[in-house]
Amino acid sequence: MTTKHETYYVPAQSAWPIVGAIGLFLIAFGAGQFVTQLKSGNSGGGYILFAGIAVILFMLVGWFRTVIQESMTGLYSHQMDRSFRQGMSWFIFSEVMFFAAFFGALFYARMFAVPWLGGASNNAMTHEVLWPNFEAVWPLLTTPDGTKTEAMPWNGLPLINTIVLLTSSVTLHFAHISLEKGKRSAITLWLGLTILLGIGFLALQVAEYRHAYEEMGLTLTSGIYGNTFFLLTGFHGMHVTLGTIFLLVLFFRVLKGHFSADKHFAFQAGSWYWHFVDVVWLCLFIFVYVL
Repeated sequence: MTTKHETYYVPAQSAWPIVGAIGLFLIAFGAGQFVTQLKSGNSGGGYILFAGIAVILFMLVGWFRTVIQESMTGLYSHQMDRSFRQGMSWFIFSEVMFFAAFFGALFYARMFAVPWLGGASNNAMTHEVLWPNFEAVWPLLTTPDGTKTEAMPWNGLPLINTIVLLTSSVTLHFAHISLEKGKRSAITLWLGLTILLGIGFLALQVAEYRHAYEEMGLTLTSGIYGNTFFLLTGFHGMHVTLGTIFLLVLFFRVLKGHFSADKHFAFQAGSWYWHFVDVVWLCLFIFVYVL
C-alpha cells in the first residue's frame, strides 16, 4: 500500500535576508552616531539612521509580497503552516527576552546600584569621588554635573496612551472574531480602528517626547533615569511602529479578499504580536511610570 506524503515547499534563494541585515546595520550604526552627535549638532548619524529604516521598509514590502504570493498560489502545506507558527512563537519569545534584559537593567539600577552607592560603607566615597550631592533615591533627577530634570508623571499622556493601546487590543480581538465568522465588513471596521489607535499612540508618544525634552529637561543625557526611560519607551515605540505596519499589510489583504475562517495564520500572527506589544507596554507603564 502506498502512503501519500505532504509536499513541503522549499523556497528559492532570496536576497531579502541580506537586504534586511544591511538595513539593521545602518540603523545600529546611524543610531549610535546620532546619539553621540546630539550635543555637536551634526546630523550625519540621523541620515544614516533614516537610510537604514528606509532599507528595512523596502525589505518588508518585498519580502511580504513574496510570501503572500507563495501563500495565495497554494504552495504552502499544513506542515509549512506549522513551521510558520513555530517561527512566530520563537520570534515573540526572543522579543520577550529582549525586553526582559532592559527591565532587568532597570531593576538592577533601582534595587542594587543606587542603594549600594548610598550605603553606609560607600556613601563617603560616593560623595567625595563620584557624586558630591548624591542621594540614594529613585528616580535620580540630578546628574553628577548638577543638571536637574523631572520625572515623567504617569497620569498624563502615559495614562492616555495606556488606554489607547489596551483599547486597540480589544478592537483587534473583535476583528479576529469577525474573521472567524466570515464578516468581512466588520473585519475592515475593527482592524481599521486598531490601526488608527496604533497611529494615535505613536503620535501621543512623539508629543510626550517633545514635552520631556523642551519643558522637563528629560533627555537621553539625563543620567541613568533618562537613559532607561528613553531606552524602554523608545524601543517599545519601535515595536508599535512595526506592529502598525504589520496590521496595515493585513488591512490591505483583507480589502483584497484574502483570508478565510479556517486559513488566516498571517492575521493570527499579527494579533499575537500586537497583544504582546500591549502586554509589554502595561509592564512598562507600571515599572517605569507608576512605581
